[in-house]
Order: sequence, then structure tokens, then C-alpha cells
Amino acid sequence: MRADRLVAILLLLQQREQVTAAEVARELEVSERTARRDLDALGMAGVPVYSVQGRGGGWRLVGGARTDLSGLTAGEARALFLVAGPASAVTPTVKAALRKLVHALPEPLRAQAETASSSLVTDPQRWGSSRVEPRPPHFLDELQDAVIRGVQVRLGYVDRDGTATGRTVHPLGVVAKGPSWYLVAGTEAGRRTFRIDRVSSVGPTADPVHRPGDFDLARSWREIADEVERRRTPVEAYARCAPHGIGVLRLGFGTRLDVVGATTDGRVEVVIRGNDERKLAGELAGLVDYLEVTGPAGVLDHLAAIGTVLVERYGPERQNDHRVRRNPRRR
Repeated sequence: MRADRLVAILLLLQQREQVTAAEVARELEVSERTARRDLDALGMAGVPVYSVQGRGGGWRLVGGARTDLSGLTAGEARALFLVAGPASAVTPTVKAALRKLVHALPEPLRAQAETASSSLVTDPQRWGSSRVEPRPPHFLDELQDAVIRGVQVRLGYVDRDGTATGRTVHPLGVVAKGPSWYLVAGTEAGRRTFRIDRVSSVGPTADPVHRPGDFDLARSWREIADEVERRRTPVEAYARCAPHGIGVLRLGFGTRLDVVGATTDGRVEVVIRGNDERKLAGELAGLVDYLEVTGPAGVLDHLAAIGTVLVERYGPERQNDHRVRRNPRRR
């Protein structure tokens, strides 16, 4: 059974006096058969859940909907909320129940559990065309622990040029971006992002993290990722696209495509980003059935040059030469 479903069912049982397999199936978007199997598995795993047979029956927690959760250890509570945080695919209702469940935890576990639920963001979109398989870096657990406990760490770090540095940082959250892992942290120079596979050492301190009151990891990461994408793709091409071609553009360019709005002739105005005018022109050249590129001048010049080469190589005269070579009797 998937861990996120287990947590979601526990939250539903905690929130309501009784649930049916049909309700669980509807909330978690699974079949009733899967919901019954998951509920049975909870009981077999030792969770105090039992079924009520007959009309109006369902599943309940022993002791009622406010079952005491004081038996959870600190590690178990943190793990529970890590799974059910923003990275998990649970419904808005369950996410709301998660906040309510925080108040059912014993006081010593409450703060860390709440922090754990917002300490991790998963961004499945890879940078560029990287196909590296994900592998959790060495210091991931230590850094996530520092985020949850809210303590500063002395961080050893090796940058992309191989320069080793050491600094004290305020860990604010961990992000999984495709196969890469990042630490978002406060520093003396402001908020910074560190690739965790470049971290060479982690030394927790006893000093508390200074966490901005309005800090939201998901929002902060969106801002960081958008800025990185802008730096990676500084060239913008402007174009008008036939409505039926928008899907093709989304498939080919992903986050590099921005849809601006409709034009007066029924087409759609778009902006497509790339890291080089010549390369971007090469990507756009095969989309003439959908796209009219309007600028900038550098991209238009490259498109014209590509068109000239294509005509020279594959134009009518060239095609006649090919036919003659293939059928020498026609000479």
C-alpha cells in the first residue's frame, strides 16, 4: 500500500467518526476494492481500526474519532507529516484534515510535525534535457533534520568551479527537482540555494533558525526556478500560432513557452525562450505549419538562412538532379 494513501486514510478516520470504503475510494480516487484492501491492511499493521457490518456500517478507529495519538514517537510524527505534506498527491480535504490532526498531537511533537509537513517540495520537471537517475545525496537526511528541528548548520560546500567554502546557514527547506536535490537556506548574503550533492559536510549548531514569518517553501522555490529558467534561456522569440498548434508547442517547449493571448485574426500570440538565437531558430524552423515568427531580428535572420539552405539542398532543381541520377535513361 502506498504510504500517502495510508496516511490519508488515517487522517480521514481521525477527522470523521466513521468512513465507508466508498467514501475512501472517492476521496483518494481509487477503486472500492483498493480502499477495502487498504483498510484491511491498516488493521493488519496494528492500527486500531475495525469494521461495522450491516446498513449504516463502515470503518472506525477504536476509541472514536479523537483517538489518542500520544503513542507516536517524534520520528514517527515527523515521518507521518513528511509523507502527507505538499509532496504527496492527497486531496484538499485530506490536506485540511492534516492541519486539524496537528492539534491532536502531544504538545512536544506539534511544532516539528507542522514544520515537517512544509519542509519538502517536489518539482518533477528536470532542468533541460537531463536524464540522470535520481539518487538521494549523502547529507540529505541531516539537512532535512536541521530544517525540521529549526537549527542552524555549519555547511561545507564545493561550488561548480571546485572551490571549497564553509559558512553557517539557516536551513528553510529541501526541494527535489527532478533527479537533483537542493537546500533553500538563509545566509548573511540573503536567501540562497545549494545543491545537496555538492555539500561536503554538515555540522548542526545549537542556534535557532531565523525563519521569515511569511516564508513559504513552495512559493519561494517557484521564484527561484523561474529565475534560473530565465538565466538559462535569455533569448525570447515572438510568434503567432494557429490554435491547433498550441498543444504541439507545449509538448515541444514545456516551461519555455508562454501564451500571451489571442490576436485579432484568431491566432494565439506566444513567447518561446531559448539559450541561443541560432539554436532557437533551428527548433522553430520545423513548425512553419503552425507558427509565424515575428521577432527578434536575429532569430528571423537565422530562420531565413536555414530556409535558404533547405531550398538549395532540397529545392526543385535539386530534386530534378536526384531524379536524373536515379533514372539515367532520361538523359
